[in-house]
Amino acid sequence: MKALFVAPVSVGAIIHTLPMLPALTRKGWEVTILTKSSAAAFLAGHPQVAAVVTAPRTLRLGGTLGVVEDLRERGFDVAFDLKGVWSTAAWARFSRPQRTIGHAGPWRRNPLSALLISEPVDVPEDVRHVVDRNLSLLRAVGADAIGLREFPLPSSESESAKTEHFLRENASENYVLLCPGGAWSSRLWSAQGFGEVARGLKDRGMTSLVSHEPGEERLAETVVAASEGTAKACPPTSLRGFMEFARRSRVVVAADTGALHLACAMGVPVVGIYGPTDPTSSGPFDPRDVVVRRTPLCAPCFKNRCKIHDGVMEAITPPDVIRAIERRVGAASAQRGLAV
Repeated sequence: MKALFVAPVSVGAIIHTLPMLPALTRKGWEVTILTKSSAAAFLAGHPQVAAVVTAPRTLRLGGTLGVVEDLRERGFDVAFDLKGVWSTAAWARFSRPQRTIGHAGPWRRNPLSALLISEPVDVPEDVRHVVDRNLSLLRAVGADAIGLREFPLPSSESESAKTEHFLRENASENYVLLCPGGAWSSRLWSAQGFGEVARGLKDRGMTSLVSHEPGEERLAETVVAASEGTAKACPPTSLRGFMEFARRSRVVVAADTGALHLACAMGVPVVGIYGPTDPTSSGPFDPRDVVVRRTPLCAPCFKNRCKIHDGVMEAITPPDVIRAIERRVGAASAQRGLAV
């Protein structure tokens, strides 16, 4: 049996679909994922993914027809629309599977796009987290996996070696990993705030590293400057490179971004910084993780620009985040039977 995942573009949303893979592959399904190029590079070579097909950036006739023909030749039994918008529903239909499955209108970003889905699925009343909303779609093919928190993630020996070399050269150990970047500006916390957190952690005997992607060098430099040199910037990393720095950290500190969701999937201790979006829906699921939040009147709100929640992230103070880090580090230390 063959399934197509028409996946979201953002890294965090991709991470939230990963538990669907073991739930299906254990039942003998072969899974192909259609996504954009940035996520495709992360998923390449994944042991539970038969193929990754890169969707064109724009729906130009030539490129689109080529991808459609490729998908149809693969002969899918089912296509899952995992984002709930017109474009993903259209791709699911274009692939010409026997069945197209996606969430029913009330649980979609574009409710009317459910018209393109042959089997709309309601979300159970007791399901809150986006991971479980995705898993609820599998009930349509006889897989009841709600509650599964199994995230098959790729690894990279070369990235591991590069990370170890950087940490040795910079004498960095037992560090907190600060992640100021992300695509949605309304969800992000300030570089100044991250820098002040690094200064406060230094006073408490903890070192800080600043994670960033290629193109975010200036942001990392701003955090380091605000920290008065108490933080160090990591080299620009891919997602697989970020994983290596995250797995060696004491705690990852990030807003509602791909970095946070990837760290959660890895089981790394996390402090999440939230504002307009809802942490019960997209936040950490380890009960020991800590969320710092200021809740605007419009919450949950997914607009990148909104007059109601404008400025809400700035209401979160560095002492708020430092206290959350101390709580999370303390919980991890207590689990290992160590003193904080």
